[in-house]
Amino acid sequence: MSKRPQSDQDRRDDALRSLERVQAESETVAGSTFVRMAKRAQGHFEASDQDQHDPMEVWGTRIGRAAGLVFAVGLLIYLAITYL
Repeated sequence: MSKRPQSDQDRRDDALRSLERVQAESETVAGSTFVRMAKRAQGHFEASDQDQHDPMEVWGTRIGRAAGLVFAVGLLIYLAITYL
């Protein structure tokens, strides 16, 4: 049983459909990962309901997270200057 030879147009159409399917699947995976990471980061910077009753804990959390962010940015700058 031999397959019927496909014309160039049929092969081209098949390849384009395959590429469109791969592109749609990759956008779904990358998009959902990005959205999930963004929501996690947003939730990380918001104070929880328990924290809102203690102003010292709220401000301590804010200061600690801001200091961590400043440290991370400073570390990235230092590493970029040193190794690039």
